[in-house]
Amino acid sequence: MKLSFLALAFLFAPGSLHADDWPQWLGPQRDGVWRETGIVEKFPADGPSVRWRVPLSAGYSGPAVADGRVYVMDRELAKEAANPVNAFQRGRIPGNERVLCFNEADGKLLWTHEYDCPYTVSYAAGPRATPLVNAGKVYTLGAEGNLFCLDALTGKEIWSRDFKKDFNIATPVWGFSAHPLIDGNKLICLAGGEGSVAVAFDKETGKELWRALSSMEPGYAPPVIYEAGGKRQLIIWHPQALNSLDPETGAVYWSEPGKANAGMSIATPRKMGDLLFVTSFYNGSVMMRLDLEKPAAAKIWQSKKASEKDTDALHSTMSTPFLEDGYIYGVCSYGQLRCLKADTGERVWETFAATTGDKPVRWANVFLIKNGDRYFLFNEKGDLIIAKLTPSGYEEISRAHLLDPTNRDPGRPVVWSHPAFANRSVYVRNDREMVSVSLAN
Repeated sequence: MKLSFLALAFLFAPGSLHADDWPQWLGPQRDGVWRETGIVEKFPADGPSVRWRVPLSAGYSGPAVADGRVYVMDRELAKEAANPVNAFQRGRIPGNERVLCFNEADGKLLWTHEYDCPYTVSYAAGPRATPLVNAGKVYTLGAEGNLFCLDALTGKEIWSRDFKKDFNIATPVWGFSAHPLIDGNKLICLAGGEGSVAVAFDKETGKELWRALSSMEPGYAPPVIYEAGGKRQLIIWHPQALNSLDPETGAVYWSEPGKANAGMSIATPRKMGDLLFVTSFYNGSVMMRLDLEKPAAAKIWQSKKASEKDTDALHSTMSTPFLEDGYIYGVCSYGQLRCLKADTGERVWETFAATTGDKPVRWANVFLIKNGDRYFLFNEKGDLIIAKLTPSGYEEISRAHLLDPTNRDPGRPVVWSHPAFANRSVYVRNDREMVSVSLAN
């Protein structure tokens, strides 16, 4: 009887049953926080256990995990087709984009949705955006602007849109990349063009509900909703301005002009208290203070240098920074993991330990995810790192190599696909395979 009681006590102990899905970009709350408990404190000497691995074709799209399934996108080149040797070169490269659904427990392929999709983008490896799973449907956005709503169980198409045809726009240099956002009955996307940078669709039917904003380029930053000034504010950051919209109507609350060179508004805008932060590769950082009484904002500081090498504050390429307890943690233009004071942008420390190891490398990257009092950092070499990031410095706890970097677009092998964390596991992919690795304690 005593043993049975102890077993039940353990089974229902706080955290013992807490498990989350990862149904969209940056997780369930779109904030880069992994809230599962019972996670390993340090990797075993021979590395964490691989649950399964499955073949995959090329792409930057991160996995999404929901309701016992894993969704990801890739691209298959047409027979005898090849991507340009110079990754910046644009042409017309025949091939198909695919949405794949796997069984979470064992990696078995359950269904594939495939469609013809000639590429005209630079860095033509494959799709960029992470699938979004919501209420029995999965929403996907391809690099050439093909938006699909599919039945999550069967992969059957429910509705679709073609951004280039629907909005009379061209494909951005690096493709359509901004991860779609669900808000109530709306699916909010970045498209582009005159008056249609941000577009809201009925998530059930694909009917357009509203469109807003104009810009020379749509940029690549995901839309995100924050509450401030007594209103829910839809933050849209495109290469000419940081904008706040009413998510119900698309009406503009406020707009702060500012240029992101080469269209590189990429990293997700981050909020901490009344502060709103954005960062770009060439132009660096802008910190806004959100009004507490109404939907408005004022700039409190910004980077003084527009440079990819001579940087101040933070000049992120693609990694979304993390804001916490008055500090900013993020990756600068050449792989410098930095800590800044949020109120001034003053640098506290920097290190290459998590990215290149010892030297600056252009666009060197690591993705940051918070779990409890530490971070899981997935770098472009395919290493998963457990570390503590505090104003005192970078403290590496453990490191494991999960998969090899296979994409050579930047002139060196990299993994530039965001991981997913769910079911006490991590899901990562390169251009050849996707791997699920157990992180259970």
